[in-house]
Amino acid sequence: METPGEFELSILTQTVDPAPALAPAPTPPSQSMTVIGSLEEMRAAFNRVAASAQRLMSIYTPDLEPELYDQTEFLDIVKRFVLGRNFAKVRVVLGDGARLLRDGNRFVAMGRRLTSYIDIRILHEKVPQRAASYIIADDRAVALRTAPKGWDGVADFNNPPIARVHLAEFDAVWIANQPEPALRSVLR
Repeated sequence: METPGEFELSILTQTVDPAPALAPAPTPPSQSMTVIGSLEEMRAAFNRVAASAQRLMSIYTPDLEPELYDQTEFLDIVKRFVLGRNFAKVRVVLGDGARLLRDGNRFVAMGRRLTSYIDIRILHEKVPQRAASYIIADDRAVALRTAPKGWDGVADFNNPPIARVHLAEFDAVWIANQPEPALRSVLR
């Protein structure tokens, strides 16, 4: 049996292959990460992420929260994005379609007019997600809410590795939830 400290000493004295020393050093924490604690901060972060998109905006949301997505500033950013760039696309996975169909939402109305650019799918197949709601710009920037109630979350405006993790989760949900023909006719 090893005495306390022997295990740590044995790890330090092991022969180490020099090849791993050539591997790049781990990246330092992102300087662009922001902790969010209020609706105003969340709205500003979602707007900033949306404004940074160059070709793809991916949104995972329980119900297209009007406090975030039915705001003039956000809608203007999305409109400029899809009309100002070739091949621009906005993908939305919506957790609950009942509110969408029941309440008016200007984002949905814009989606009806810009059907080639904005695609909305309703969540039928649950796929685990790390956050309650998020927006991803390309594969570079992300803002997310950590819980469905409240506005606590984080945003990182230039962190491709983190954005790609969430984008992979989003893509899994996107693929698992094919468009519903009835929804397409309601959205049109």
